Amino acid sequence: MDLIDALSSNTTARSVVELSLNSLFRREYGSIHNAIAHFFQASDPEKAIEERRDYERSLIWLVASILPEPQQRKFWLVGIDVTPLPRPFAPALGDRTFVYQPNTIRGNKPVAIGHQYSALVFFPEKGPYAPPWVVPLSVRRVSSEQTSNKVGADQIGMLMADLALPFYGQLCVQVEDSSYSVVPFLGRIALHRDLVTVARLRGNRTLYRLPPPVEGKRPRGHPAWYGARFSLKEPSTWGEPDEVATTTFNTRQGRTYQVHLAGWHNLLMRGTRELPMHKHPFTLIRILVLDEHGQLVFKRAMWLIVFGQRRHELSLVETWQAYGQRYDEEHFFRFGKQRLLMDAYQTSDVEHEENWWQIVSLAYVQLWLARSLAEAMPRRWERHLPQSKNKVITPSFVQRDFARIIQQIGTPAKAPKPRGKSPGRAKGTRLERRERQPVIKKGRKGRKSRPKAA
Repeated sequence: MDLIDALSSNTTARSVVELSLNSLFRREYGSIHNAIAHFFQASDPEKAIEERRDYERSLIWLVASILPEPQQRKFWLVGIDVTPLPRPFAPALGDRTFVYQPNTIRGNKPVAIGHQYSALVFFPEKGPYAPPWVVPLSVRRVSSEQTSNKVGADQIGMLMADLALPFYGQLCVQVEDSSYSVVPFLGRIALHRDLVTVARLRGNRTLYRLPPPVEGKRPRGHPAWYGARFSLKEPSTWGEPDEVATTTFNTRQGRTYQVHLAGWHNLLMRGTRELPMHKHPFTLIRILVLDEHGQLVFKRAMWLIVFGQRRHELSLVETWQAYGQRYDEEHFFRFGKQRLLMDAYQTSDVEHEENWWQIVSLAYVQLWLARSLAEAMPRRWERHLPQSKNKVITPSFVQRDFARIIQQIGTPAKAPKPRGKSPGRAKGTRLERRERQPVIKKGRKGRKSRPKAA
């Protein structure tokens, strides 16, 4: 508890061990590692994965019990995305793979060596000029034997199948980027009746219409599963949309943009033998944004896929507004890495690294809970910013004021007691050098790749 409080009020520490200098951390710096290592420990090493999933489920129950029920919209809004954790200089860290990492230098490959983490978050309702708050529900590492799509499908499946959670039996909408609008992800979540997935679609995809109905006696041979092509690159294959809508939105700079939405119902994508997709039609939406002069704001149209059995309960405008909140998860990753030291814990134990990410997510939840008690304390050069003038309580403002809040409220953590000086290591003790672990390169479709040397 002291570590989470120190992390929630951190404004100066740039490394995890520096959190021991925080006034809310009442113990010595060695206790930081002990707190992280003992946050979760499996009782049986052979069942470590199952026990961690049970522990993760208990954390979801804890956070879900404080979520506000939707009032402005008729569904729960969640989202899944992955973020990289580059660890190129950790040769003793196990299960490292090649992960995506953005690179600003043109021509350099956006690749790094490290881990990937998948985060399932809840999007609370927000009004104009509202800060980009999210509530992390589940943070899970993507192992070398898994893909981000499979981990995301498992996370949303655990959320939808749990009777103890408020999402069970309720309409839930999840918003994803284009990496989740693929068969390996959509095929796994298709059986969740109360789940609607809104994901972005790449502009080079080819879809299909429903096959025409068969009149009279069915001909011999395999029945047709797909009809005419619907290529996003070929407007001649689109035809007239089944539904259109128009809306407007205002930017933070005061500009008013007009949004044109066009929807085509009951389209299909080709599946696989294990994941047949001809049984799961979906809705396709094209989005064009125009300025006050009627000119396109973005050169390319944005395509969204609306997948799920209850997709018809969402209008085009509701779908577009729900997807617009997906970018708040990117703010969560940026704030976590810049202010909550999400990627700053240097360890050679994979289990301790996973513990640290769960601790960071709990610290962010604590900041979200304290947002109504925090006071905006902008610095002198921030007084003229829009969020300062409108008194918007951002995560940064809550973190600056959290020390005052917790000092007034108090903590249930027991005060530390002096235990004397530790005897330390015995004289002559030699620590064994950690074994260097290989970098694992994932293959395609079960093809095993040889591990790369560290």
